[in-house]
Parts: sequence; C-alpha cells; structure tokens
Amino acid sequence: MKLRKIKADFYLQNSVSAAKALLGKYLVRRQGASVMAAKIVETEAYRGKNDPGSHAFVKRTPRNEVMFGPPGRAYVYFCYGNHYLFNIVTEPEGTAGAVLIRAVEPVAGIKRMKKKQGRGGNKHYQRAGQVYSGNGHWQGAEPDRPDKK
Repeated sequence: MKLRKIKADFYLQNSVSAAKALLGKYLVRRQGASVMAAKIVETEAYRGKNDPGSHAFVKRTPRNEVMFGPPGRAYVYFCYGNHYLFNIVTEPEGTAGAVLIRAVEPVAGIKRMKKKQGRGGNKHYQRAGQVYSGNGHWQGAEPDRPDKK
C-alpha cells in the first residue's frame, strides 16, 4: 500500500468538510523501525465559536489556543481524567476549528497499538488519542512530526 502525505492546504477547509474528507485516510506513526498505521473510520467536526460543543465556543483560552493556530496541527487534550483525545486543527489560522479523530481501524503495528491503548483494545476499533498521542506530547505539533511545534 502506497500512502501519500496530505498537503497542508487540505486543512484550510471548514471542519465539517475536513471531517468527511479524512474518513478513509490513514494515520501513520513511525518510531525508528517501528510503524503503526490505521485507517480513520470515525471523525467529529468542531466549528469554534459557531459550535456549542467546541472548546473554542466561548472564548480563546490557553487550553484551546492551538485550535486558532496553523491548520494541520494536533490539538490534544485529556478528557475526564481518563484518556487523551486527538484532533487535527482545520480552518484558516485565526479561526478556531478542529476534527476529532474518534476511531481508527489498525492496519499495521496492531500489537503495539493494543499495548499503547492500555486495556487491551479491539483490533478493529481503537481510540486514536491513546494510540497516537499517548501522553499529550503532540499538542500543537504537525501530526506527522510530533517533534515540530
């Protein structure tokens, strides 16, 4: 399977369009010789000040600052003191928006994903936040380069 990196301008579209367009795309994480890859099977769009479910609905805060930044960056947060949620920032810079990657279907590195997820997981349905962002260190990073913020 040959995969191509999504071009940066893809993330300039509105969150609803981006959420639909991300379905069927792949998240790939390389660490040394190890590769994890999963198909995005469930997304959720957040439209900033126009969306009461968005962290940016009321105002800009240190927590949601990344949502206003350059599109294509990771927005990661710890939910209910239980697990990390992985989002990708969308919309033009200065306009809050993000797509939550709710679920992925593993295609490579399944054993490693199960270990990262913690509770064993299901090989057909993984929480992307646990697998791809682990401890939240991806916050503000480009999804394919967690070291670049």
